[in-house]
Amino acid sequence: MAIEVGDKAPDFELKDNHGATVRLSDFRGEKAVVLLFYPFAFTGVCTGELCELRDQLPRFQNDDVQLLAVSNDSVPTLRVFGEQEGLEYPLLSDFWPHGQTSRAYGVFDEDKGCAVRGTFIIDKEGVVRWTVVNGLPDARDLNEYIKALDGI
Repeated sequence: MAIEVGDKAPDFELKDNHGATVRLSDFRGEKAVVLLFYPFAFTGVCTGELCELRDQLPRFQNDDVQLLAVSNDSVPTLRVFGEQEGLEYPLLSDFWPHGQTSRAYGVFDEDKGCAVRGTFIIDKEGVVRWTVVNGLPDARDLNEYIKALDGI
């Protein structure tokens, strides 16, 4: 079951596409976080979604908001993917222990071995203020994120 609005967001510690450690708690008191889980790098829907975020990045990563995208891909895979697509925000690897963070947020598909399309907007105090979870083939609407961010 996915984390719900009003829940405290589970903290995590993951490596980004450059090998740096990123913790959700690093942003507490400083920035709201858009935490986006996606199935796999280099797939059509995922690439489309992440490039759309890239194209509107100032709305999702600025002085008040940090975008964090999480998949179950390895760090080297995410490095190549980020460079190829020009993604200038952290791509976090939930590769090992496989899917630990995805499971903590309730968005890991055990049968497929990957995260589904879950998005969580977390306020500066670490509380989930908005969420949407879509199935593997269903792209998300970024306009919904923008409305939700405007509301916190």
